[in-house]
Amino acid sequence: MKTSYEVIILGLGGIGSGAAYWLGRRYGRDVLGLEQFEIGHVRGGSQDHSRIIRLSYHTPAYVALAQQAYQAWATLEADAAEALILKTGGLDFFPANAAIPSNDYTNSLTACDVTFEWLTAAEVRYRWSQFHLADDVQAIYQAESGIAPAARCNAAHLRLAQAYGVVLQDDEKVTAVHDSGAEITLITDKARYQCRYLLITGGAWSNEALAHFGWRLPLTVTQEQVTYFATPDPAAFAPERFPVWIWMDDPCYYGFPVYGEAGIKVAQDVGGAEVTAVSRTFTPDPANAQRVAAFTQHLLPGGYGPPILTKTCLYTLTSDRDFVIDTLPGHPHVAVAVGAGHAFKFASLIGKLLGELVTTGVSSADLSPFKITRPILRQQHPERHFLV
Repeated sequence: MKTSYEVIILGLGGIGSGAAYWLGRRYGRDVLGLEQFEIGHVRGGSQDHSRIIRLSYHTPAYVALAQQAYQAWATLEADAAEALILKTGGLDFFPANAAIPSNDYTNSLTACDVTFEWLTAAEVRYRWSQFHLADDVQAIYQAESGIAPAARCNAAHLRLAQAYGVVLQDDEKVTAVHDSGAEITLITDKARYQCRYLLITGGAWSNEALAHFGWRLPLTVTQEQVTYFATPDPAAFAPERFPVWIWMDDPCYYGFPVYGEAGIKVAQDVGGAEVTAVSRTFTPDPANAQRVAAFTQHLLPGGYGPPILTKTCLYTLTSDRDFVIDTLPGHPHVAVAVGAGHAFKFASLIGKLLGELVTTGVSSADLSPFKITRPILRQQHPERHFLV
């Protein structure tokens, strides 16, 4: 069996599968992807039917990155001969005195020349009568927003990676890593490998991988959940008639049209308890479910129905909720990505950028906001800001 590779990727979730695809296009069979569980497992944060994709973000850096993310997905779609991204349009709701400032979003969109509409509650209700809104609510509508089908995107990445020759190994756990400077050695519970470049895309297991290099990030892992509600009139909430949406307040909620299940999907952002990758359970939190049900019944009375199912997943959060996309200090051939609980829309692009960064030392996007050495990530107990 081949044991020497140009690049090894640790973790094959959203970002890791994206890295496998983009690196496969360049290095083919000299790329190895290692997954400690089965490929496509639901222990992390990269599965289920849908994730929101949007250009609407709170800083110009994120808007610019989102613009590039759409291009990366388009390349994948063309290569896979498969339509993946479904544009539904998207609404960002700002109630009076919202905890998330609307001008952060409007200014960032304007700075990046992204077209949007600023709507009153009455204008929203006229166009989408499904929403029950107070008159003091305003909204940003951006037509490019929509759905990134998580499980299908991951499968497309990995299918094409294998077509390019990438080797994918699952149920294989890394037990030791050594960087000599000239090469990196990985020992797993099944084999010993060498590589020139190493990518760590481990989600909630990131610190386990970083520990091999004497590093630890102040990450918070939470157990989140989404609920699908049996919508009485599914046609009224079909993707062509109903947009994705985010309630920009504290608590923050978000939702989807009918897609993948026979009802709408709604969740609270960062509404779950702090856990570890080991201590987490797959049992939904009743209090979280009750909050989401009550909010759904109020905002979308015609879409609310008995819960079809509730799924859990993990967020791996940095203290400032910004990504980590960087090489590891002292180890220029080791790169790390942490998605901070909102990265799936960028997953293909981050995989591409991470590969560029570690193999060439430069990237085709501005990654300066996502340094692993930024001050808040060097504090032992930093103040945490999770609203974005």
